[in-house]
Amino acid sequence: MAKEEEKQLIETVDEEGNVINFELFDIVEFEELEYALLLPTDLKEEEEEEIVLMRLTKDGEDYLFEAIEDDEEFDKVSEYIENLELEDED
Repeated sequence: MAKEEEKQLIETVDEEGNVINFELFDIVEFEELEYALLLPTDLKEEEEEEIVLMRLTKDGEDYLFEAIEDDEEFDKVSEYIENLELEDED
């Protein structure tokens, strides 16, 4: 019987100081940077599950999750990830 992978839970704080919990879905490398795909774990029943994309940087032994403020960077990474998903379907 295969051992189930342990979920990696991430806790972030938004601009207003609210704690938001995520499950790490995947890490993707693009243009020599790493990006994390995160699934919110605190969804209310009526909310639709939506993947959150954040830039990943390393600070010593720790990883920092940063919001992507640059729309062009966000669009390029999103398009790259969508193309990866399409390749996986083939």
